[in-house]
Amino acid sequence: MLICPQCKFENPISNKFCQKCGASLTHKFCPQCDTQVPVDAQKCHNCGAECGRVWWAIITKVGDLEVTEVNLNETEKEIGGSAQNASTSPPQVVSVSTSVPSLLPEDPYLDEQKRYQLLQPLPNLADLAPHTQVYVRVLDCLPYQVSPLEAMIANQHQGLVTPAMEAGGVPASAKAYVALAAYTHQGIPPIHDAWQNENIQVVLIEDRSDWKYLLDLWRDESTSCLQMINCFYQMTQLWALLEPLNCCHSLLDLSNLRLDEDQAVALQMLYVSPSQRSSTGNILTQEENNTPKQIENVLNIQALAQVWHKLFRESQRTQFGSLLQLLTDLEVGKIDNLLQLQSSLQAIATELQPTSSFDDSDVTSTVNLATNSPTILQLGEPEDNASKNDDMPTVVLPMQLISLEHAGLTDVGRQRHHNEDYFGIDTKITKLELPTSRNVQARALYILCDGMGGHAGGEVASALAVNTVQQYFQTHWVDNKLPTEEQIREAVGQANQAIYNINQQDARSGVGRMGTTLVMLLIQDTQAAVAHVGDSRLYRLTRKGGLEQITVDHEVGQREISRGVEPSVAYTRPDAYQLTQALGPRDEHSIFADVQFLDIAEDTLFILASDGLSDNDLLETRCSTHLLPLLSSGANLETGVRDLIDLANDYNGHDNITIVLIRAKVRPNLDSQNMVNG
Repeated sequence: MLICPQCKFENPISNKFCQKCGASLTHKFCPQCDTQVPVDAQKCHNCGAECGRVWWAIITKVGDLEVTEVNLNETEKEIGGSAQNASTSPPQVVSVSTSVPSLLPEDPYLDEQKRYQLLQPLPNLADLAPHTQVYVRVLDCLPYQVSPLEAMIANQHQGLVTPAMEAGGVPASAKAYVALAAYTHQGIPPIHDAWQNENIQVVLIEDRSDWKYLLDLWRDESTSCLQMINCFYQMTQLWALLEPLNCCHSLLDLSNLRLDEDQAVALQMLYVSPSQRSSTGNILTQEENNTPKQIENVLNIQALAQVWHKLFRESQRTQFGSLLQLLTDLEVGKIDNLLQLQSSLQAIATELQPTSSFDDSDVTSTVNLATNSPTILQLGEPEDNASKNDDMPTVVLPMQLISLEHAGLTDVGRQRHHNEDYFGIDTKITKLELPTSRNVQARALYILCDGMGGHAGGEVASALAVNTVQQYFQTHWVDNKLPTEEQIREAVGQANQAIYNINQQDARSGVGRMGTTLVMLLIQDTQAAVAHVGDSRLYRLTRKGGLEQITVDHEVGQREISRGVEPSVAYTRPDAYQLTQALGPRDEHSIFADVQFLDIAEDTLFILASDGLSDNDLLETRCSTHLLPLLSSGANLETGVRDLIDLANDYNGHDNITIVLIRAKVRPNLDSQNMVNG
């Protein structure tokens, strides 16, 4: 099947356009210059920018190993997954087969189906000794097509039994990636595809070869001791995931330790055997493997002390007293289990905390400036995992906010003479350093209004609505929890009444009565509330869920659809786009705001948009080029807002254009685990 990059609809492989939204399945837009390029293009033919989907291929030549079948229930129990579900569900035994790798170095593709194009030379695998690994980057020429392995993992997460596929199965080198597929948010590289042909195993994972090294963070003089301790703690969490699968040696090679965009520790790849990467580059040979004695040391928690010492030695940073004592205790065996090590790291972090954890300089307030499955971690003594997997408890961790950023802009458009849109942003964001992580406590209110009623009408209504709602919440949003649905409706009602009173006082009638739409987003840490009246919209974008329109327009066409009329019929009405609700023209008895509550369970981009931006499905069709890149912490939201205004002027431009972007980044709340451990 082909997954539409815009709406995530599943299309037949033969489709050239999405059956749901009409987006092209054969072409995409360059993220730099917006030129349309084929989906299999590595670079844009217009500006030369990289635009292809590249994977990191791990090619392993083994002996006469048989392809292994993977019991998904058993691997999930190994890492503390749904053990209770596994006991009541039938075993899910699957095998996966895709394409057959070529052994010829001159072949430009890694597979016979010519999906994965080699981006660097491949040695003749037939000439390599057994137990040799080769690493190459490959271009995915069918990026919208789901691989069989991805489909298997998706079914696993939904609790579905995946039927065995013909010929072959999951290679042994891919088993750890499959077992840890639910833990990619903790630094595990996600797997895309895997297959085996005779004695050649191929695994395709996310390409992290250009991610920043953890060692670079150590070499940065601005890196604090608390940041270092936080990284060590993250490594202990990774150890807990890797140990049941004998992959802990993944943490012992500095070249394999990377940083994601939020400066969290991540792995470039999993070392699924005790072998270390060759110091000469791409090929790892049997002679470079560790001795049995060294392998035993690698699988012991004391090995972390060695790699931590190496970080300081190669960065030439000085170890501080408390940490130096911890490393000594770890090396001599005074610290002999993971929970004891984590507790010691927490104690050091507590010592390093400043007297005041809050940074008041991050509190901001400005007006009218120009989720998914919860994380599951396993608790218990790591050295007993092999014998206690079935009895070890699991805990569902809530998420915590680690950053909240925003940008807003409004533009008159290319056909209007004045701007009746208005928006307001009112936030209080406090950074909090915890022993094991950084945290952000936030209370934020974002409002967007699209006025109507002409000059000195729509402008007045939209500004009055924003100001009234802001003033209401300044006195009614006092606790560290979201306002109630009743309070949100009362705020909207007061805004409506304020505009209605002016209409009545000025004896305005008909089209002369001013009014406005309203859409607002309230955020309290990882909880959010949405309210709207009219056709201004809120969208939500996540990497897992794609782009979702959260609000439903209050207009005649949507009203007819809710009554059972087919959309194609409902929008043939001449009044289909006429608003059924707006603030101001009528009293409070005619206004009923839609209110809903949301959890921020993964990194999210919220988009508040007036119809000058959202018309003609502009956001849906340009999501991959103009919205998806903004999920990254490195993307500038101010630049993103300006680019969206320019895009709307080029493709719409018939109305005022207003947009507010909000980027919320979250991570699992480690304090919840600590409380259970205690």
